[in-house]
Amino acid sequence: MSRHHRNAALLLVSALFFASCSKGAGNAAVAAQGAGGGNAGTAGGPQGGRGGRGGGGGPVPVTTSRVQSKPIPVTIPAVGTAEALQTVQVRAQVTGQLSAVHFEEGQEVRKSEPLFTIDPRPFEATLAQAEAVLARDTATASNAAAQRSRYEDLYKRGLLPRDQYEAQIASSQSAEATLQADRAAVESARLNVQYTRIVAPITGRTGSLGVHRGDLVRANDATPMVVINQLAPIYVTFAVPGRYLTDIRRYQAHKPLALRAQGQAAVAPGAQAPPPQMQSLQSLPAAGAPPAVPGTPATGTNVASAGAVETGTVTFIDNAVDATTSTIKLKGTFQNGDHALWPGLFVQITLDLTTEQNAIVVPAAAVQPSQNGQFVYVVRPDRTVEARNVTIRRQQGEEMVIAQGLAAGEEVVTEGQLRLTPGAKVTTAGRGGGEGQTGAAPTGGSAGEGGRRGGRRGGY
Repeated sequence: MSRHHRNAALLLVSALFFASCSKGAGNAAVAAQGAGGGNAGTAGGPQGGRGGRGGGGGPVPVTTSRVQSKPIPVTIPAVGTAEALQTVQVRAQVTGQLSAVHFEEGQEVRKSEPLFTIDPRPFEATLAQAEAVLARDTATASNAAAQRSRYEDLYKRGLLPRDQYEAQIASSQSAEATLQADRAAVESARLNVQYTRIVAPITGRTGSLGVHRGDLVRANDATPMVVINQLAPIYVTFAVPGRYLTDIRRYQAHKPLALRAQGQAAVAPGAQAPPPQMQSLQSLPAAGAPPAVPGTPATGTNVASAGAVETGTVTFIDNAVDATTSTIKLKGTFQNGDHALWPGLFVQITLDLTTEQNAIVVPAAAVQPSQNGQFVYVVRPDRTVEARNVTIRRQQGEEMVIAQGLAAGEEVVTEGQLRLTPGAKVTTAGRGGGEGQTGAAPTGGSAGEGGRRGGRRGGY
């Protein structure tokens, strides 16, 4: 072999040697990095709540609440409509030209305050004419009465035939009847003069005007001149399911039933109205389940944004249940001194039947659905959770009234149920960890994942 060939073979062997040394050093570095990442993941896992569970299986952070025993009102929700206690359509009782309007549209008026004046001159003339006729016939009737007295004396003395005497009696009676008719005509004319001055029949608020000054108004016209609504007190009409009628009558026999009416919150002109809040609902009972109790909201009730709350009492229960809707109509009376309730306004009604003492109550968020019914996660003293089935009596706002399954003082999970299984260990703020651990969790979890990846690369 020539010298040139020997040098080429020597260079090839040297290159292979250096390549194998570089590969070994790289694998050692990768293995060392994987080991370091694994240690960091092991060290970081226990330090954090959520990250530690991903890397090393630590306790699950949750929010809990205590089961309470407290008085809870038994209520029936409904949607009602405000109605004026009295509504009067003012119409003219005589025909004539409207000469004056004594109020502004939408003004508050009191009973007997003047509203309109119709030109009284034609009616005053008619009254004067009727009074003149009355005076004439009064004189005629007086003369007829005097003639009757004289004829009676002559008849008793036998100086006057009987037929003349009876004719005079009839004439006198006819004059007296004419006099009574004249008096009635005068009274009618006097009433027509009074009808030209129209006053408010009730205290209330006027609506829009149907006539204006100078218009010719007709007696008993189809279109009212103005409508007056009495706003204080005011009615609120609403309907509740007929199945509650027995409870309503039973509790009303002991005391007047209180009502709360809540309208929509006021919104500044030009501002965007807040979205309506959907009231928390409880599903309808299944077939064979006991009937719903008062306090369970009806499915799909849409409650307007919270506004002012007015209080009143139930003053009317209809005498029949509506067969088409199976509801019973009720009316409540509210003082409405500030006129917060307005005729035609829709309001959310809460009918208070009674108060249930020592009711077992949990937040509604604690109750979870399952195939076996509703349940809650109960935290044991060792900080592990137990899935316990419960029976719901009803829902009251954001709280659930429990009929069976829980006792006062027990601790239930209200947030974080999706990450729980029976027997899982939990931690809450201030218990076995705290917010600091929850905050360190992502760091530990990331380090643990990096350690596993590094270890695998080192193994290869």
